[in-house]
Amino acid sequence: MRTLPLMAPTKPGNRAICYNVLTDMRKSTLVLLALLAAPLLPSASSDYEAAAHKVFLIEHHRLRPGSRVELTAPELNAYARQEIADVAPNGVRNPRLELGAGTATGSALIDFGKLRRAEGKPPSLIMSYLLDGERPVSITARIRSSGGTATVDVEHIEISGVTIEGPLLDFLIRNYLTPAYPNAKVGQPFELGHGIERLDVQPSAVAVVIGR
Repeated sequence: MRTLPLMAPTKPGNRAICYNVLTDMRKSTLVLLALLAAPLLPSASSDYEAAAHKVFLIEHHRLRPGSRVELTAPELNAYARQEIADVAPNGVRNPRLELGAGTATGSALIDFGKLRRAEGKPPSLIMSYLLDGERPVSITARIRSSGGTATVDVEHIEISGVTIEGPLLDFLIRNYLTPAYPNAKVGQPFELGHGIERLDVQPSAVAVVIGR
C-alpha cells in the first residue's frame, strides 16, 4: 500500500490544482463519515426492516435497562445501499460499511468531476482530466464509546490505493472538514441519546447497550 508523501515539493503552477483536489476530497469525506454515523430508517428489504424495528424499540424507549441489541453488518449495509444512496450527491455511488474490532470503514465509488458539476462549479479542461472518472474512496475510523457518549477518530483515508494519514489527514480535517461542517463531530465526543450507554463495534455487528 502506498503512502502519500507529506512534504513532496510542488511547483507554483500546480498549487491551485492541489487545492481543488483537496477541496473535493473534503466533500467526499463528509459523505463517508455520514455513512459511519447516520440513523437508520425503514426500507423494503428484510435486513432493513429488522434494523428499523430495532431502532424503533431504542428510540421509543421500549427496551429494559441493561438490554443489548445488535445491528448486524448486513442490516447496516441495507441502510447504506438505500438511504445513503438516496441522499448522496451526484458522483457518489455504491456506499458500503465494513466493521472491525472497534472500527468501521465506509467506502464508495466517487467521481470528483461530477461532484464539482453538481455544485455548479464545473472543472476546467485540465481539472476534468484529473478529476473525471470513478475512484474507490474509503475512510477508516475507530469508534470509542462509554458513559452515554461516543467518539469517532478517523485513522486514514484511501483514494485509489493511496493512503492519507498522520499530519496530512489532521490538516484536512482541521482546515477543510471542520470549518465547512462544524456539526461533524470528528475526534470529539457526542451524546448517543435514547438511554444508550455505549456502542460495541465488532466485525459481525454493532451492539447497542442500554444504560441501567
